Amino acid sequence: MSSALNSSSTSNDQNNNSAFNSTESTTINVDPSEVEKFNNLASEWWSNTGAFATLHEINPLRLNWIEENVKRGYQNAANKTTEQGLSGKKVLDVGCGGGILSESMARRGADVTGIDLGTENLKAAALHAEQSQLENTLRYQYIPVEELAKTHAGQFDVVTCMEMLEHVPDPSSIVQACYELLAPGGVCVLSTINRNPKSYLFAIVGAEYVLRLLDRGTHDYAKFVTPAELDKMALNTGFVRQDIIGLHYNPLTKRYWLAQNVDVNYMIAVQKPLV
Repeated sequence: MSSALNSSSTSNDQNNNSAFNSTESTTINVDPSEVEKFNNLASEWWSNTGAFATLHEINPLRLNWIEENVKRGYQNAANKTTEQGLSGKKVLDVGCGGGILSESMARRGADVTGIDLGTENLKAAALHAEQSQLENTLRYQYIPVEELAKTHAGQFDVVTCMEMLEHVPDPSSIVQACYELLAPGGVCVLSTINRNPKSYLFAIVGAEYVLRLLDRGTHDYAKFVTPAELDKMALNTGFVRQDIIGLHYNPLTKRYWLAQNVDVNYMIAVQKPLV
């Protein structure tokens, strides 16, 4: 297996010759059934017509929005040139899965570390990184984000956590760890699904059963997170609000777009203050 599946160079006691690096933890903020669900689909991560086809389709939208907020955040922080966007930034992608977003950020010039608790996901991500010749700027690690925060606090310019919060027992713990991992002035972008009757209709009934954009059982409505809940989690950690946007889909035209309505899928950008 390629060295793309290794810890960052500053990790302690890691073996770069292993397929992936792991850190033991007595308490891990993870639902094993959720990890197994995505591990079982690992072979489909890089198929444009497979189980993750939707992620491939929305990735340009979320990538551009992430970069826009990185530029805006660093312009406000006034500690890095805004023209760079993701280029030159040290980025952590939490819950990276098969690496769809991680790779796209590396292609924009970022130095990216992707972490996940699905071993098969990480193998698929590392193999694709090797095939894409991105090993020098993209690496993967098997480790809970809370564990990484203990050893790498303040070491990242940007942290992303996309489509993950609705799959863990304690999303607030993830948000706290993201805050700790960011350097002062750093930008964090999170995405998840709102919890209301409309989101149940669109994200579960529509996406999983009618349109079959996602496999049945992908989501658990009870784990959806409202914008108010996520905003409170972020503010409680010390983040400053930056922006929020909704992701929308028209099944007739098969077009995705971003708009202010956050009734179903949404992304939020927050920033760690300089002081």
